[in-house]
Amino acid sequence: MTDSAALFAELTTAFNQHAWPKAQALATQLLPIAPRHPAVHYIAGVAAMELEQMPKALSHLHQAADLDPRRVDVLTQFAKALALVKMLPEARGAADRAMALSPNDPITLDTLGVVYTQVHAHVQAKAAFRGAVALNPKHAPYRFNLATALLATGEIDAARDELEACIEINPRFWKAHLTLAQQRRQSTADNHIERLRSLLPGQETNLEAQTYLNMALAKEYEDCADYPAAFTHYTRGKSAAGAGRGYDIAQDEALFAAITTEFPSAAGAPAGCNSDEPIFVIGMPRSGTTLVERIISSHPDVYSAGELLNFGLALKRASGSRTPVMLDNDTIQGARTLDWAALGERYVSSTRPATGQRPRFIDKLPHNFLYAGWIARALPHAKIICLRRDPLDTCLSNFRQLFAPQSPNFGYSFDLLDTGRYYVLFDRLMAHWQRVLPGRILEVRYETLVDSQEASTRQLLEFCQLPWDNNCLQFEHNTAPVNTASVVQVRSPIYRSSLRRWKKYEPQLGELQSVLAAAGITP
Repeated sequence: MTDSAALFAELTTAFNQHAWPKAQALATQLLPIAPRHPAVHYIAGVAAMELEQMPKALSHLHQAADLDPRRVDVLTQFAKALALVKMLPEARGAADRAMALSPNDPITLDTLGVVYTQVHAHVQAKAAFRGAVALNPKHAPYRFNLATALLATGEIDAARDELEACIEINPRFWKAHLTLAQQRRQSTADNHIERLRSLLPGQETNLEAQTYLNMALAKEYEDCADYPAAFTHYTRGKSAAGAGRGYDIAQDEALFAAITTEFPSAAGAPAGCNSDEPIFVIGMPRSGTTLVERIISSHPDVYSAGELLNFGLALKRASGSRTPVMLDNDTIQGARTLDWAALGERYVSSTRPATGQRPRFIDKLPHNFLYAGWIARALPHAKIICLRRDPLDTCLSNFRQLFAPQSPNFGYSFDLLDTGRYYVLFDRLMAHWQRVLPGRILEVRYETLVDSQEASTRQLLEFCQLPWDNNCLQFEHNTAPVNTASVVQVRSPIYRSSLRRWKKYEPQLGELQSVLAAAGITP
């Protein structure tokens, strides 16, 4: 056996054993000998990705895909790496090429399903996850992933079946219990409370179990109108979820102050990108942003692009900042000399190929309220709509929701009083934007939208310079996928049951009311 053959055999063994540092070292030895060997580049790329060395990972996986374009595993890992660095159009293209090769391995199909989910291609994600389940129906994570894709495409009953199958296979697949609890309104006669309670003993130190089981119990107790028990479990679940995160409201206070300082007064319209395609829907999470998205995207001229991180990523990259946080002082300072037109064009192009097929598209990332000043500069013709909801309802709804752990900006949400303090920051920042961006942001009250649906819908369409369309009044028939915490609610007509929900928890909200009142904010 030659030295190179022995090295390659050793490399393959290290790869199969997931010994990533060793695999990387062996690949580094082999590449000068075999610089165009696709398998060596592939293993080098996967090892670098596992070691979180993304530039190396992308370089090697790109070369492997070019050298052997018909290897499904190579294209799949390349798509995964592209998605990890938020190169979403490129990730979608690589995933499409991999799926076109008809993969028949469940791990590969599941990975592709995750990539499709990350690029908001939920129909394609569903197909990939279905394939994984068909090949290995007894693997709980595949059943769970298929359930999430079915929820996104509105197949609620089928999603529940998959969640029950997941739990039957593995009762300790904790997140499935919470997802199942959220899919319908439970009743005193039909709920999962006893099953959930039976799983808690023995899990006292398991933060994941404590998080999901308590949040699921809270939701089901709330549905059964036992609000004291619900609040107790929300508090336990959020405490477990926030353990070890080290969140400090002072960090957000400093960020909001820096943003406000960066935009001290109204300025003339910059020479930004001329595109009028984007419609940004912003606001505190759980304030009605998804409802507005569904109403406007029911218009035939509007495409719903989902919750995109694209603008923040475009600003970060253009600023030259290398810090790990998406928006911080380093990013703000680096963005002071940007070419605004180039930033706007980079953002719009980053939304392709999903957008561009219709005249307008919606970017519904609630926390884009942090970026409103930069959006106004880079995209002077973009529309910005901010949802406002009763402060106590907004804070309570944020506390009741377990946001995706990998999502930025939600550190406040694990503590009710931190949530109130964050709301104060949001309220002050929106008042600042209205002063320095006059006429750019339409603020819509959720309660007014519920009480006066047609009048509010007409106001929204007029602001967006869209002609009237009756479909916008029947948004519940909108078949576009949705993958937010409101995934079930938006399939129903407007309802009033969430108005003044805080009254049900009034005995538990005294300290929150004090935090808000001290800032001059009352219901």
